[in-house]
Amino acid sequence: MLTGYRTIAHNGEHEIEIKRSRFIGALARVSNEDEARAFIQAKKKEHWEANHNCSAYIVGERGQFQRSSDDGEPSGTAGVPMLSVLQRNGLTDVVAVVTRYFGGTLLGAGGLIRAYGGSVSATLAVVGIVEAQPRLIVAVEASYDEAGRLENALRATDFLLQDVEYGTTVVFTLQTTAENLPALQAWVAEATNGSCDVIEIGEEYVEVPVNPEG
Repeated sequence: MLTGYRTIAHNGEHEIEIKRSRFIGALARVSNEDEARAFIQAKKKEHWEANHNCSAYIVGERGQFQRSSDDGEPSGTAGVPMLSVLQRNGLTDVVAVVTRYFGGTLLGAGGLIRAYGGSVSATLAVVGIVEAQPRLIVAVEASYDEAGRLENALRATDFLLQDVEYGTTVVFTLQTTAENLPALQAWVAEATNGSCDVIEIGEEYVEVPVNPEG
């Protein structure tokens, strides 16, 4: 059975300026640590003239792989606050890089923590967050004699009808949750006088937008 998780809606970048220092936040979806490290290296190559390319990532089904790097900034002032923002939003399979072009003014430890964490938060607000929720894909097969009536009845319910295929019989493909499956099975049995069954054919994720927590 699939389990739900949160990640970013899409890759993206966002730049903020603090006391003439440029902070360029970049976020990307990744599926493993190798992809996360590759994205970090690509950003370091792209911004090779920058003073720092700090990073953080969370990867894994349970977010079990977590790493951060200050890349030359004082210890704990960059990578850790970046990672904290990802953790606070419950994200996984995501990597963040914040590139800093120094503007000539020192920010101090507190200022750096706010700047790097704020850069990731601002970039999250731009790219968005989604919750990948597991759904069951089921099929109901009906004869042509009862298909029209069944389809009209299905469309009048809250059950999500994904597709209708016409062959030797009519096959309705629906999306539901494990919690709602018994209710769907009971409804189909009643609506067809027991002549049709609900058949589980697979699972997939549906991505639902959620609001970042900062």
